[in-house]
Amino acid sequence: MKHTAILKRESATAIPQPHGPAVVTPINDDAAMLRVAANVTRDLNVPHARIYWADLGASALIGYLALFAAMAANSTVPAVTAGIVAVLALYRAGSFIHELTHIKSGAVRGFRLAWNMLIGVPLLVPSFLYEGVHNQHHAKRYYGTANDPEYLPLALMRPWTLPVFLVAAALAPLGLLFRFAVLAPLSLLSRRLRVVVVARYSGLQINPQFRRPAPEGKFARDWAVLETACSLWSITLLTLVATGVVPLGAFLTFLAVASGVMFLNQVRTLVAHLWENEGEAMSVTAQYLDSVNVPPPATLPVLWAPVGLRYHALHHLLPGLPYHSLGEAHRRLGRELEANSIYHRSSHPALAPLVARLAVSSWRRRETLTGERISA
Repeated sequence: MKHTAILKRESATAIPQPHGPAVVTPINDDAAMLRVAANVTRDLNVPHARIYWADLGASALIGYLALFAAMAANSTVPAVTAGIVAVLALYRAGSFIHELTHIKSGAVRGFRLAWNMLIGVPLLVPSFLYEGVHNQHHAKRYYGTANDPEYLPLALMRPWTLPVFLVAAALAPLGLLFRFAVLAPLSLLSRRLRVVVVARYSGLQINPQFRRPAPEGKFARDWAVLETACSLWSITLLTLVATGVVPLGAFLTFLAVASGVMFLNQVRTLVAHLWENEGEAMSVTAQYLDSVNVPPPATLPVLWAPVGLRYHALHHLLPGLPYHSLGEAHRRLGRELEANSIYHRSSHPALAPLVARLAVSSWRRRETLTGERISA
């Protein structure tokens, strides 16, 4: 039996259409949709360790083999081809950092340690950069506000913001090298610098106003171990390059692949949400509508939104579901909810229309601001 999602009458006019305007009035929670979503997915909440290990292991193995092939290649075409494979595979392996923030401790034993050894430390993106940061993005009272480290109203910002947003990601590997090889050791000598490093340079965040608090307890100890490992690795790597042990060309290839991984992730981030909230607290339903699913029959999201990220809106609705359950959860909800349900309004066909929508929205914002200045 299908269920019809019901919005309270006063909020019905605030529902954004796929190409509609920004959300300007509050949207109350759709209790029917939330109830159905919880009920039909109760048996999907357990992460399957075999899937996690097999996926991470295969992705990391393919990624590093392709990276070494790109480093060893003697001509451009094989190097570029291997580099692209390395970017895609390591991006998939790296995307498990998102799962680390949601699976319960011990649910997949040893997975956090293995991920940090395989991906986090070698690519200088240890899990502490995301743990604690991403969780705040999911907090109902923080999502889309100034306290959300992963939210910027990009659709309402000037057009030049978008290319800067992407360029910053491409340069991130250099910034991470500097953060761990230089700032981390120096911060041990200066309490003031340490406060700045922790607050501003210790999170995979896009909100420049966000300041991270100092870690506490066991998390602080885990942070210290991972930061030390990353610092030692980055200093060692730079020393090996400076002394000629690691060829400069191989090092630049490594940086190019790491840059490609960060850039691809930033493109995915660009379309993870509609970015139309101006700082007001939002209901769960409003957060869902501001987020994006790119479900089948689209095929390319397997590459640019791996490890369940193609179901980003559904993830905001049910953040406890492991990535391998999101596809089945989406199919079940599609069967249970009517065609006019709010649930279907977060599904989009592809990457390009989402980028175009964001660009058009920011351009219109520019025209609005320009018109306001002229009229003033």
